Amino acid sequence: MRWKREKLTAGAVVALLALSGCAGSDGAGGSRAEVPATATGSLEHLAADVKCTPDIQTDADEIRQGLCKNTYGEFVLATFATDRGQREWINDAKDYGGHYLVGRKWVAVGEDKVVEALRGTLGGAVEVGTDHSAHAGHGG
Repeated sequence: MRWKREKLTAGAVVALLALSGCAGSDGAGGSRAEVPATATGSLEHLAADVKCTPDIQTDADEIRQGLCKNTYGEFVLATFATDRGQREWINDAKDYGGHYLVGRKWVAVGEDKVVEALRGTLGGAVEVGTDHSAHAGHGG
């Protein structure tokens, strides 16, 4: 069950991002003009496109995942062997909140402003995870 272990690792990274404030604003009012064609390539190729050197956290046949930091901020960049594996990973990870820039067999995860900035270079579609902020600090 190596795939399950890799999904747990991915979930742990996304959970850390969510806890660090990545499940923030709703992203309303963001500009959608001038989005380039969706990028393709290896983890290193995509990272080079956005000028970061990934700190590889997972290097498996099914998923490669690294932590990145550039002038936009910090984010997780992951590539997948299959479309199905990517979709399963995203569906599981979205439970932790966060913002996701999704391309063909890759995803970038970070704060809304970081994801929007990355989209200006990588293209892709933005997806938003579950917002748990309504539950925070709600006392009775």
